Amino acid sequence: VTLLYKKGYFLQSIDKDGNQIEEAVSWNPEDYLKLLPQKVTVTIENREVTVQAWVYALQGVTGHVNSVIFLDTDVSENSHPDRAITHYLYGGDERYRFAQEIVLGIGGVRMLETLSCTHIHKYHMNEGHSALLTLELYKKFEQHPYPLAHVRRRCVFTTHTPVASGHDQFGSGLVWEMMGDAIPDKIKNEVFTDNVLNMTRLGLQMSKYFNGVAKKHGEISRLMFPGYQIESITNGMHAWFWASASFRKLFDKYLPGWAADPYSLRYVLSIPGQELWKAHFEAKRDLISYINKSYHAKMDAEVFTIGFARRATAYKRGVMLFSDTEWLKQIARKSRGIQIIYAGNAHPKDYEGKALIREVIERMRDVQGEIRVCYIENYNIDVAKFLVSGVDLWLNTPIRPQEASGTSGMKAALNGIPHFSVLDGWWLEGHIENVTGWSIGPHPDKLEGDVDKEDFEDMYNKLEYIILPIFYNQRDEWIRIMRHAIAINGSFFNTHRMVQQYVLNAYFK
Repeated sequence: VTLLYKKGYFLQSIDKDGNQIEEAVSWNPEDYLKLLPQKVTVTIENREVTVQAWVYALQGVTGHVNSVIFLDTDVSENSHPDRAITHYLYGGDERYRFAQEIVLGIGGVRMLETLSCTHIHKYHMNEGHSALLTLELYKKFEQHPYPLAHVRRRCVFTTHTPVASGHDQFGSGLVWEMMGDAIPDKIKNEVFTDNVLNMTRLGLQMSKYFNGVAKKHGEISRLMFPGYQIESITNGMHAWFWASASFRKLFDKYLPGWAADPYSLRYVLSIPGQELWKAHFEAKRDLISYINKSYHAKMDAEVFTIGFARRATAYKRGVMLFSDTEWLKQIARKSRGIQIIYAGNAHPKDYEGKALIREVIERMRDVQGEIRVCYIENYNIDVAKFLVSGVDLWLNTPIRPQEASGTSGMKAALNGIPHFSVLDGWWLEGHIENVTGWSIGPHPDKLEGDVDKEDFEDMYNKLEYIILPIFYNQRDEWIRIMRHAIAINGSFFNTHRMVQQYVLNAYFK
C-alpha cells in the first residue's frame, strides 16, 4: 500500500553552468493502473477527506501476481487543497507531509478492510511514514484486555536510514490539531516523547519485530534508538529485473531456473570466462552507444569505464573521485585511458546537493581533455539498468556510517561488475579484497585524522597500481573477479533471500 503521486517527482536537466533544472511531471494513472470502486474517509483537521484506490497487478517470474494499492485523494468529493494531498512525493510543508501520513497509515488500513483484506497476519511498515496505522489497529483492539500486545504482534517495522533528518518528527500541537481525538488517551506515552511525535519511534514502540537494512545499519540504529533490539536484514535487488539482456541469456544457457532461484548463481564459476566477458562487453557496448548517441561523448567501449550513480546528496561524496584532478589525469595517462560516467538527481530543496552536481560537472571539465566524462541527466530506473550492467567498475564513496545499505553495487555485481567502495552499508558484508572488488580507505572501526584525504589517496593508489593494471594487462584475473562478484554477491544480495529472511524472522514470529 502506498500513495499515488500524480505529479510524480521531476524531470532533471543540467544547464551549461551545471545547475539542475527541474521540470514538473504529470502522468495519467489510467495508463498503468485500474481504479477500484471502493472509497474510504479519514479525518484531517476535523474535515472528512475521501480516499480512493488504484491497483497495479505485478506479476513475478513464476507467474504469481501481487497487488500494489495506490491511495489517491484527487476525487471530486474533496476540496482543492485536499485533492492535492497525494500529488507530490516531496512537496509542501510539515502539515502537508503529516496529512499524507494520515492518508497512508490510517487510510491504508481502512482501505484494506474495505477491500475485504480482513485476515492480515502482519502489517510491515517501511520507515515511519505509515506508522499511524498502529493507532488505527489499536482502536480495533481497544476493547481487548491487552490491546497493545495485539497491535505489536501484528506489526513489523523497518528503518531505512541512519541519517537523523530521514526520521519524520511532528510537534504535539500540530498532531492534535490535525488528528484530534484519533490518538487514544491510554497510549499517549507511546505516541509522544517530549511533546514530539517521532514516526520512527512510534513504529518501533508499536511493533514486535524491527530491523535495519544491513548489519552495520542495525548496529547504528540501536545506538540511535536505545532500548529497542533492532535486528538486521540486509537489502537485496531483484535479480531477473536487474540482469542485462546479455547476462539473462548467459544465465539461461548455463543456469536454467536462476531467475526463480538466484542462489544458483553461485555456479557461475563454471561458465567459460570468454562467454562471461562477451556478455559484459555486449552490455557495455549498449551503454556506450546510448551515451554517445544522447550526449555526443565520443566514448570508446575498449576503454576502462567507471560508473557512479546515486542521489546527489552531501554524504554520498560524489566529488571525491575528482579530489585531485591532476593526479587523476596522471593515472589516466599512465594507463590506456579512463572514462567516467556520472548520474544523479538532487532533491529540489537540497541546495547542497545541487551545489554538489555543479562541482562535479566543473571538475569533469577540468579533466575532459584527457579523460572522457559524461553526466547523464534525469537519472531513473531505465538509465540505472544501462549503468549497472555497462560500466567496468562501480564506485561508491559515502561518509561512514551514513550508508544504510545501498543496492546499486549489488545490481552491478549481478552483472559481473566489481565494486570499489568505502566499507559501509552492504559492502561490509559483500567485500572480499581482490575477490569481489576493493575497499576504499580505512575500516570504519579505525577512523582517525583526515579521513577524506586518506580515502581519496587510497582510491587513487588502488586505481593506479591494482585495478587498472589488472583490467588492461591481466584479463583472466579480471574475469575471475567478475565471476566472484556474481557467484558470491549476486547469488546472495537479492530479494529472494531478503524476503525469505523477512518471512522467517519477522512474519512467522
